[in-house]
Amino acid sequence: MAHIVVLGAGLGGAIMAYELRDNVRKEDKITVITKDPQYHFVPSNPWVAVGWRDRKDISIDLAPTMARKDIDFVPVAAARLHPEENRVELEDGRSISYDYIVIATGPELAFDEIEGFGPEGFTQSICHVDHAEKARTAFERFCENPAPIIIGAVQGASCYGPAYEFCFILDTALRKMKIRDQVPMTFITSEPYVGHLGLDGVGDTKGLMESNLRDKHIKWMTSCKVQKVEDGKMTVEEIADDGSSKGVKEMPFGYAMMLPAFRGIPALIGLEGLVNPRGFVIVDKYQRNPKYRNVFGVGVCVAIPPVGPTPVPVGVPKTGFMIESMVTATAHNIGNLVRGSEPDEVGTWNAVCLADFGDQGIAFVAQPQIPPRNVNWSAQGKWVHWAKEGFERYFMHKLRKGTSETFYEKAAMKMLGIDKLKATKKG
Repeated sequence: MAHIVVLGAGLGGAIMAYELRDNVRKEDKITVITKDPQYHFVPSNPWVAVGWRDRKDISIDLAPTMARKDIDFVPVAAARLHPEENRVELEDGRSISYDYIVIATGPELAFDEIEGFGPEGFTQSICHVDHAEKARTAFERFCENPAPIIIGAVQGASCYGPAYEFCFILDTALRKMKIRDQVPMTFITSEPYVGHLGLDGVGDTKGLMESNLRDKHIKWMTSCKVQKVEDGKMTVEEIADDGSSKGVKEMPFGYAMMLPAFRGIPALIGLEGLVNPRGFVIVDKYQRNPKYRNVFGVGVCVAIPPVGPTPVPVGVPKTGFMIESMVTATAHNIGNLVRGSEPDEVGTWNAVCLADFGDQGIAFVAQPQIPPRNVNWSAQGKWVHWAKEGFERYFMHKLRKGTSETFYEKAAMKMLGIDKLKATKKG
């Protein structure tokens, strides 16, 4: 019998546990360790922040489903991973040993890297449902006294889609309340151009994003560093292509939501050979760490280098389809290992994204996610908003049921009119 631990139970960790149960032997033990007993559907956080969803609408108690799948569930945060000893130290003092471990923790949000930044400072966040609820309260208060709004992502961020989503969702919400004309809006980003998305664009995302911002009368600033945030004022430096400063501006706001940079969780920081200097897990093409061969990583916690140099640091996103492919490959490879074989499956790392804009949206497919690509496609329409709502219902049902069936593959095939996208390669 082998004991496999999954560290984290977010989008990657939960489906990782389900796929492992389908791939390993019946006698193998699976344990999920997570700091939060409930799963929250992160893609719906922008809707929570404007009151279109409540917390209960996007939350699932994972324990019953895990029990039905014969998966041990430990809702206690990890204090430290000890890879040399094959054990996880928990914050309640316990330790759990393992034969294999899959790190699927997601990131720590680096709000502290900028003075006055984040929910404990003067800007809002939609990275967690707790933040989204706080952002909703702040938005309701803001609507009583409209003022300028700033939305975007700071230097080092690696998740840009939700910033664009929230910007346009706010525009839609303000129009419905008939106060949009009282609210100047500015999109501020570390990207070298709007629609870069940490991927050097996909299809015509640059043109589509610029067109939508212009159509909605939203100004934008690119290649920006946020120096500090004060109550009602954000200090922003614009950087030229050669890295020199184009000047510093003080931007007033009544409401601001800026996505932060990510880093690895404290339980992993400083583990040489396991993580990079930012705390992201180093993996090979089989999702396995080169130094600790029984350690795997999936999802946002995995280290991926930038697609190319930019004036301001820009990270690479780990989209849902990309995470699904990591999970499928990892489950297969651990299944091989417990049966005495070697890993032989490689995730495709394709990108499929549905960016909701409140009443329409943009979809894109990048195969593979990192250029050069075989598929480089983007499109816009009301159908994207409906597809995002369908994705929410589907994924919540999937987590409650405990199935490992993928969503993004079906969506991508439908959008592109093709028969197969997620054909994993053999190593």
